[in-house]
Amino acid sequence: MAVIYFDNNATTRVDPAVFEEMAPYFSDLYGNPSSMHTFGGQVGKKLREARERVADLLGCEPDEIVFTSCGTEGDNTAIWSALNAQPDKRHLVTTKVEHPAVRNLAKHLAKKGYQVTFLGVDAQGMLDLDELRASLRDDTALVSIMYANNETGTVFPIPEIAEIVKARGILFHTDAVQAVGKIPLDLRRLPADLLALSGHKIHAPKGVGALFVRKRTPFRPFVIGGHQERGRRGGTENVPGIIGLGKACELAKAHLEAENTTVRALRDRLEQGLVAAIPDTRLNGHPTERLPNTVNLSFKYVEGEAILLHLDRLGVCASSGSACTSGSLEPSHVLRAMGVPFTYAHGSIRFSLGRFNTREEVDLVVRELPGIIAGLRAISPYRDGDEAAVPPRACG
Repeated sequence: MAVIYFDNNATTRVDPAVFEEMAPYFSDLYGNPSSMHTFGGQVGKKLREARERVADLLGCEPDEIVFTSCGTEGDNTAIWSALNAQPDKRHLVTTKVEHPAVRNLAKHLAKKGYQVTFLGVDAQGMLDLDELRASLRDDTALVSIMYANNETGTVFPIPEIAEIVKARGILFHTDAVQAVGKIPLDLRRLPADLLALSGHKIHAPKGVGALFVRKRTPFRPFVIGGHQERGRRGGTENVPGIIGLGKACELAKAHLEAENTTVRALRDRLEQGLVAAIPDTRLNGHPTERLPNTVNLSFKYVEGEAILLHLDRLGVCASSGSACTSGSLEPSHVLRAMGVPFTYAHGSIRFSLGRFNTREEVDLVVRELPGIIAGLRAISPYRDGDEAAVPPRACG
């Protein structure tokens, strides 16, 4: 059975061209890029090329790129660095819908004595910029707000947000893991100080990422060790991964138009087909300010996990928008922040498309899913109730 992969916000297939470029650096070209000899030096040269490719995609200087192991490390580094560089400032601003890489760190910092403001969102997952303005204080060390939400795809007005924050002289970081390679992003015009990305979201391998650090931004390393990354991140570089990330960034720039035309058209075909065919379906996220590859739908009175199991039997890979994990049936913190009713929140599915998807794959889901939802609703214990009548369930 062929796999139909609609979970590209979780991870992406390594592009064959990326793998081809990485392969020699696992075997023949294994030198340490920090070595003085020619054998290692040729690896160092390839690392410099990868850095230039990442910088070219982002619109920044190569020496403003620090290679990391993933998006989480980039986000953690940005936040810890901003706080450690400004020890007299103990306030952090972020949102209620951040990825755990930011949200859980912010909650950890709150337990350690920092003051954290979590900004709310409206029913479409959008921020109130007046609430942001009101949250800024003289002792605010950093504002950290994601570029695009990983569950709903809602894209925040990051250029406007950065302008607001920088006008107060406060450092600004954005988790751009879901935005890079999907929508245009140019750090020559975006006044962000720090920006994190992850390789495996843009068809590079897992285990590699990058953090943009604008020149003259106060910086304290998170991983302390040798002189690698100009002393900003110790440890021998993940050479094949970094080379793969560089190639993936080059390809992402070349495919950016297709992401916003071909992939968007497939996403819209899927979204419109399902909404038209299945009654009581709700779109989660902003109707227009949204990543071109992402659609998050809630189907009333059914469980998202049950839908995923039925789709899996067809070879379709998607994700539960409720982000439930083993031992917990709590709905997604993103959907809760948006005020999505209980009877919808538990039946949420995220489809995230990519450039390897086809129209035939979309049509299969549009053809099969209405029957799955109808079958699940027929046996749902909540089918005769309404939001007010259904009590919250205990969470594990």
